Amino acid sequence: MTIQFTTLGCKLNFAESSALAKALMARGHTRAKQGEEADICIINTCSVTDTADHKDRQMIHRVRRQNPHAILIVTGCYAQLQPGQIAEIEGVDYVLGQNEKFHLLEFIDELEQTANAVRPSCGLTDRFTDRPSDDCKISCSPIREVEDFHGAYSKDDRTRCFLKVQDGCNYFCSYCTIPLARGKSRNPSMASLVKQAQEAIDGGAKEIILSGVNIGDFGRSTGEHFIELIRALDALTGEYRIRISSCEPNLLSDEIIDFVAGSRHFAPHFHIPLQSGSNTVLKIMGRRYTRELFAERVAHIKTVMPHAFIGVDCMVGVRGETKECWTEYVDFIESLPVSQLHVFTYSERANTRMLEMDLEVVPLKERERRSKVLHAISAHKTEQFYKEHEGYEAIVLWESSKKDGLMYGFTENYIKVSCPYDRTKVNTFERITVPPQD
Repeated sequence: MTIQFTTLGCKLNFAESSALAKALMARGHTRAKQGEEADICIINTCSVTDTADHKDRQMIHRVRRQNPHAILIVTGCYAQLQPGQIAEIEGVDYVLGQNEKFHLLEFIDELEQTANAVRPSCGLTDRFTDRPSDDCKISCSPIREVEDFHGAYSKDDRTRCFLKVQDGCNYFCSYCTIPLARGKSRNPSMASLVKQAQEAIDGGAKEIILSGVNIGDFGRSTGEHFIELIRALDALTGEYRIRISSCEPNLLSDEIIDFVAGSRHFAPHFHIPLQSGSNTVLKIMGRRYTRELFAERVAHIKTVMPHAFIGVDCMVGVRGETKECWTEYVDFIESLPVSQLHVFTYSERANTRMLEMDLEVVPLKERERRSKVLHAISAHKTEQFYKEHEGYEAIVLWESSKKDGLMYGFTENYIKVSCPYDRTKVNTFERITVPPQD
């Protein structure tokens, strides 16, 4: 059968979709070509904000319009949190929870057997002209009861590989639904991840990005530790580099930072969630650190890796973010030698503790204004980081994409550079001098 995958949200979702697609292709199914109507459409959703939910719904409608006869399956975080809401959308045939999506192979086998039994002499697409029924079917188990870890790594881009090292979260911050969508913190063995990473490198991957919900919590299921994992990954054979995705500041220890600074393969690139620069708001949010600890982490990174790129997650407009707290927040962000901000605007999420708190509510327009302020600060900091590195010797990994006769790549400290397209450079490292930025 022809399968179409549509993925929204985080790198973890993309890694999981890639792994599922690979397994389906190995079973004999094929990916639908662009413009071709698929037999089965699978949408892997995100639900980090109300905006994400809205994009999910838009995508569901779009995919249905483009594939009017296909079986439409919706899975992912939005499906786990709001299965009934999705089931009411016209054209959705099945809603599968987070755990159920990892049984897609068996599920699709059953669909194919049913289609063959009902209309055995028809072509594949014709078999699904009469979709199952007008009633959407939901299969969604309680995610907090799930103990299984389902591994995944993305190989859609031969240059870059997203390796899933951890899933779920035990933190239950007051504004966040991720523990409800992803379940408890869990991970596979270090040995299995080392094997997967070596296989990816042997298969041509030059860059591995360690992905998860709370990767610093790696080892909770196996009694191991994140520092042990990165040491083992640094000892693999081959020409490669590794980036650490988002890691909580309370889990990003000086030991980890120092190891990255002296490692052979880890890039001087960190992404650290801050969420607020006000200790008052951090306490309301249920975060497990203070702004002082965050500043210490950033200072230590810059001490041992002056050229490191530091990305920061920031949220604006949460309940309790008074004008005074907001002023503290902006002043703190401006004081940090970070490279880029990833800004989220707070939206009320059902079943979160913040909704039960008697706190000042920030109006929507003010949330939008504050978001624009942080986006402007981010643009300035990124421009400043690039200017500081003009003339800096770095190693770039060239990618396959081509635009206007140019090819692009990123240095180890995440500076994007370009050069005239040369097919022989694709997926290779090259030492360069960072040019002036336009």
